[in-house]
Amino acid sequence: MISIIDYGMGNIGSVINMIKKAGGTPELVSDQKGIENAEKLLLPGVGSFDAGMRNLKTRNIDKVIADVVLQKKTPILGICLGMQLLLNGSEEGMLPGLKMIDGFAKKFPANTGSFKIPHMGWTSVAVAKKNKIIEAEPENRFYFVHSYYVECSDKNDVLGSSHYILDFVSMLQKDNIYGAQFHPEKSHKFGFQLFQNFITL
Repeated sequence: MISIIDYGMGNIGSVINMIKKAGGTPELVSDQKGIENAEKLLLPGVGSFDAGMRNLKTRNIDKVIADVVLQKKTPILGICLGMQLLLNGSEEGMLPGLKMIDGFAKKFPANTGSFKIPHMGWTSVAVAKKNKIIEAEPENRFYFVHSYYVECSDKNDVLGSSHYILDFVSMLQKDNIYGAQFHPEKSHKFGFQLFQNFITL
C-alpha cells in the first residue's frame, strides 16, 4: 500500500496510474490518521514552495509527516516540489520546509544562453551511491520540469545528480527518506522501475 499525500499540489492522477502499473495499491491520505497508519508515503508536488507548505499546514499534517518519517521510520518518497519540501527551505519562498534533510532549494541562474528556465525535458541521472530504489545504469533518464534545484549540506544525502546549466542534486536519500526532482510518473520504463523498487522496499 502506497499512501499518496493529497494536499492540493500534486499531479495525483498520473502517480496513481503508474503505481498501479508497477504493482502497488495506491490510496489518498489527507489527514493525520491516514498518515500515521501509512505503510509508505509518497509526497507529490507541482507549484510553489510556500503554497505547498501552507497547504500542509492548513491541513495540519506537516508535523505528523515529519513524526512518522523520522520517528516511526515510515519510508517516504518526495517527487519534484515534494522533494524540495523535505528540505530546510527554498529561495522560492519564506516558509521553512519539513526539515527532514539538511538542504536548500535555489533558483537556476537566468541569462544562460540557450538554456531555458524552467528546465523541462529528459535528462540523465547519475546514481551516487548504492541504494534500494534505483540501479546505477548509464541509460537512466527521467522527465524533469523545474526552475529550482537542490543543494545538500551533507554529500552523503545525495542519491543522484544531473546537469542542466550546472550540476545539481536530482535525487536524495537519507535512511528511509527518498526524493526525486524529476517526475517518475512521466518517465516511462525508468519511472516504472523506480516505483516498483519503492513499492517493494
